[in-house]
Amino acid sequence: MAALALSGPAQAANTILIFGDSLSAGYGIARDDSWGNLLQTSLRKTHPQYEVVNASISGETTAGGVRRIVKAMGEHRPAVVILELGANDGLRGTPLNETEKNLNNIIQQAKKANAKVLLLGIQIPPNYGQDYTKRFSALYPKMAKKHQVNLVGFMLKGIPPEQFQADNLHPNAAAQPQILRNVLPSLTPLLSVK
Repeated sequence: MAALALSGPAQAANTILIFGDSLSAGYGIARDDSWGNLLQTSLRKTHPQYEVVNASISGETTAGGVRRIVKAMGEHRPAVVILELGANDGLRGTPLNETEKNLNNIIQQAKKANAKVLLLGIQIPPNYGQDYTKRFSALYPKMAKKHQVNLVGFMLKGIPPEQFQADNLHPNAAAQPQILRNVLPSLTPLLSVK
Protein backbone atom coordinates (compact mmCIF):
# COMPACT_ATOMS: atom_id res chain seq x y z
CA MET A 1 0.00 0.00 0.00
CA ALA A 2 2.84 2.38 0.82
CA ALA A 3 4.41 1.73 -2.57
CA LEU A 4 1.18 2.75 -4.30
CA ALA A 5 1.08 5.99 -2.33
CA LEU A 6 4.63 6.82 -3.39
CA SER A 7 3.90 6.26 -7.07
CA GLY A 8 1.11 8.81 -7.20
CA PRO A 9 0.85 11.65 -9.74
CA ALA A 10 4.00 13.50 -10.71
CA GLN A 11 4.80 16.62 -8.75
CA ALA A 12 2.93 19.67 -10.03
CA ALA A 13 4.86 22.11 -12.21
CA ASN A 14 6.62 24.99 -10.51
CA THR A 15 4.62 28.15 -10.93
CA ILE A 16 5.83 31.48 -12.29
CA LEU A 17 3.40 34.21 -11.27
CA ILE A 18 3.21 37.33 -13.44
CA PHE A 19 1.89 40.04 -11.14
CA GLY A 20 1.35 43.20 -13.13
CA ASP A 21 -0.93 45.66 -14.89
CA SER A 22 -2.12 46.14 -18.49
CA LEU A 23 1.45 45.89 -19.85
CA SER A 24 1.45 42.25 -18.76
CA ALA A 25 -2.28 41.55 -19.01
CA GLY A 26 -2.15 41.89 -22.80
CA TYR A 27 -4.35 44.98 -23.00
CA GLY A 28 -5.81 45.49 -26.49
CA ILE A 29 -4.36 42.30 -27.99
CA ALA A 30 -5.36 38.64 -28.19
CA ARG A 31 -4.41 36.71 -25.06
CA ASP A 32 -2.39 34.21 -27.11
CA ASP A 33 -0.20 37.07 -28.38
CA SER A 34 0.71 38.46 -24.93
CA TRP A 35 4.30 38.13 -23.72
CA GLY A 36 3.13 36.04 -20.76
CA ASN A 37 1.63 33.48 -23.10
CA LEU A 38 4.78 33.58 -25.26
CA LEU A 39 6.79 32.94 -22.10
CA GLN A 40 4.82 29.77 -21.40
CA THR A 41 5.38 28.59 -24.98
CA SER A 42 9.12 29.29 -24.71
CA LEU A 43 9.47 27.51 -21.35
CA ARG A 44 7.78 24.37 -22.69
CA LYS A 45 10.93 23.86 -24.75
CA THR A 46 13.55 24.87 -22.18
CA HIS A 47 11.99 24.44 -18.70
CA PRO A 48 8.88 22.27 -19.17
CA GLN A 49 8.38 21.86 -15.43
CA TYR A 50 7.22 25.49 -15.12
CA GLU A 51 3.67 26.76 -15.44
CA VAL A 52 3.03 30.46 -16.01
CA VAL A 53 0.07 32.02 -14.20
CA ASN A 54 -0.78 35.56 -15.25
CA ALA A 55 -2.46 37.46 -12.41
CA SER A 56 -2.08 40.85 -14.10
CA ILE A 57 -5.00 43.30 -14.10
CA SER A 58 -5.34 46.28 -16.43
CA GLY A 59 -5.33 49.52 -14.46
CA GLU A 60 -3.65 47.95 -11.43
CA THR A 61 -1.54 50.16 -9.15
CA THR A 62 1.07 49.19 -6.58
CA ALA A 63 -1.53 49.89 -3.87
CA GLY A 64 -3.87 47.40 -5.54
CA GLY A 65 -0.99 44.96 -5.75
CA VAL A 66 -0.42 45.24 -1.99
CA ARG A 67 -4.08 44.35 -1.43
CA ARG A 68 -3.83 41.28 -3.69
CA ILE A 69 -0.36 39.85 -3.11
CA VAL A 70 -0.94 37.74 0.01
CA LYS A 71 -3.97 35.99 -1.50
CA ALA A 72 -2.17 35.46 -4.81
CA MET A 73 0.87 33.94 -3.07
CA GLY A 74 -1.36 31.61 -1.04
CA GLU A 75 -3.43 30.58 -4.03
CA HIS A 76 -0.63 29.97 -6.55
CA ARG A 77 2.41 29.25 -4.30
CA PRO A 78 4.81 30.43 -7.02
CA ALA A 79 8.49 29.60 -7.19
CA VAL A 80 9.07 32.89 -9.04
CA VAL A 81 7.14 36.17 -9.06
CA ILE A 82 7.59 38.50 -12.04
CA LEU A 83 6.58 41.86 -10.56
CA GLU A 84 5.51 44.49 -13.11
CA LEU A 85 3.71 47.31 -11.33
CA GLY A 86 4.10 51.06 -11.03
CA ALA A 87 3.21 52.36 -14.49
CA ASN A 88 -0.26 53.44 -13.38
CA ASP A 89 1.20 55.04 -10.24
CA GLY A 90 3.47 57.09 -12.48
CA LEU A 91 0.72 58.08 -14.89
CA ARG A 92 -1.40 59.24 -11.93
CA GLY A 93 1.47 61.16 -10.38
CA THR A 94 1.37 59.07 -7.20
CA PRO A 95 4.00 60.28 -4.70
CA LEU A 96 7.12 58.20 -5.23
CA ASN A 97 7.46 57.35 -1.55
CA GLU A 98 4.05 55.63 -1.73
CA THR A 99 5.00 53.62 -4.82
CA GLU A 100 8.30 52.68 -3.18
CA LYS A 101 6.57 51.59 0.04
CA ASN A 102 4.10 49.47 -1.92
CA LEU A 103 6.78 47.80 -4.06
CA ASN A 104 8.73 47.09 -0.87
CA ASN A 105 5.67 45.45 0.65
CA ILE A 106 4.94 43.28 -2.41
CA ILE A 107 8.56 42.11 -2.73
CA GLN A 108 8.71 41.33 1.00
CA GLN A 109 5.49 39.28 0.83
CA ALA A 110 6.79 37.32 -2.15
CA LYS A 111 10.13 36.62 -0.49
CA LYS A 112 8.42 35.73 2.79
CA ALA A 113 6.65 32.97 0.84
CA ASN A 114 10.08 31.79 -0.41
CA ALA A 115 9.51 32.95 -3.98
CA LYS A 116 12.29 34.42 -6.11
CA VAL A 117 11.42 37.83 -7.52
CA LEU A 118 12.11 39.37 -10.92
CA LEU A 119 11.34 43.09 -10.98
CA LEU A 120 10.44 44.66 -14.33
CA GLY A 121 11.50 48.29 -14.61
CA ILE A 122 9.10 50.87 -16.00
CA GLN A 123 9.65 54.33 -17.45
CA ILE A 124 7.01 57.01 -17.89
CA PRO A 125 6.65 59.71 -20.58
CA PRO A 126 8.77 62.86 -20.04
CA ASN A 127 5.70 65.13 -19.86
CA TYR A 128 5.46 64.33 -16.12
CA GLY A 129 8.46 66.55 -15.50
CA GLN A 130 12.15 65.71 -15.67
CA ASP A 131 12.63 65.33 -11.91
CA TYR A 132 9.67 62.99 -11.33
CA THR A 133 10.42 60.96 -14.47
CA LYS A 134 14.07 60.50 -13.53
CA ARG A 135 13.34 59.58 -9.91
CA PHE A 136 10.59 57.19 -11.03
CA SER A 137 12.97 55.30 -13.34
CA ALA A 138 15.60 55.14 -10.58
CA LEU A 139 13.11 53.51 -8.21
CA TYR A 140 13.41 50.07 -9.84
CA PRO A 141 17.22 49.66 -9.64
CA LYS A 142 16.99 50.97 -6.07
CA MET A 143 14.39 48.31 -5.14
CA ALA A 144 16.33 45.54 -6.89
CA LYS A 145 19.51 46.46 -5.02
CA LYS A 146 17.78 46.81 -1.67
CA HIS A 147 16.04 43.44 -1.89
CA GLN A 148 18.77 41.70 -3.95
CA VAL A 149 16.34 40.63 -6.67
CA ASN A 150 16.89 40.34 -10.42
CA LEU A 151 15.92 43.35 -12.52
CA VAL A 152 14.92 44.03 -16.11
CA GLY A 153 15.99 47.66 -16.45
CA PHE A 154 13.15 48.65 -18.81
CA MET A 155 10.67 46.03 -19.95
CA LEU A 156 9.75 47.95 -23.14
CA LYS A 157 13.34 48.54 -24.26
CA GLY A 158 13.85 48.28 -28.00
CA ILE A 159 10.19 48.59 -28.98
CA PRO A 160 9.81 51.09 -31.87
CA PRO A 161 7.01 53.71 -31.84
CA GLU A 162 5.05 51.89 -34.58
CA GLN A 163 4.68 48.85 -32.28
CA PHE A 164 2.55 50.76 -29.80
CA GLN A 165 -1.22 50.97 -29.88
CA ALA A 166 -2.99 54.25 -30.67
CA ASP A 167 -2.68 55.40 -27.03
CA ASN A 168 1.15 55.34 -27.36
CA LEU A 169 1.31 53.54 -23.98
CA HIS A 170 0.45 49.91 -24.68
CA PRO A 171 2.61 47.74 -26.95
CA ASN A 172 0.79 45.89 -29.72
CA ALA A 173 1.01 42.18 -30.59
CA ALA A 174 4.12 42.70 -32.75
CA ALA A 175 6.00 44.08 -29.72
CA GLN A 176 5.34 41.13 -27.42
CA PRO A 177 8.28 38.94 -28.59
CA GLN A 178 10.65 41.84 -27.81
CA ILE A 179 9.24 42.14 -24.28
CA LEU A 180 9.88 38.42 -23.84
CA ARG A 181 13.46 38.88 -25.13
CA ASN A 182 13.91 41.65 -22.55
CA VAL A 183 12.61 39.45 -19.72
CA LEU A 184 14.21 36.06 -20.40
CA PRO A 185 17.90 36.84 -19.67
CA SER A 186 17.03 38.00 -16.13
CA LEU A 187 14.41 35.30 -15.55
CA THR A 188 16.37 32.24 -16.70
CA PRO A 189 18.92 32.32 -13.82
CA LEU A 190 16.00 32.06 -11.36
CA LEU A 191 14.73 28.83 -12.90
CA SER A 192 15.93 25.42 -11.80
CA VAL A 193 17.23 23.06 -14.47
CA LYS A 194 15.22 19.89 -14.86
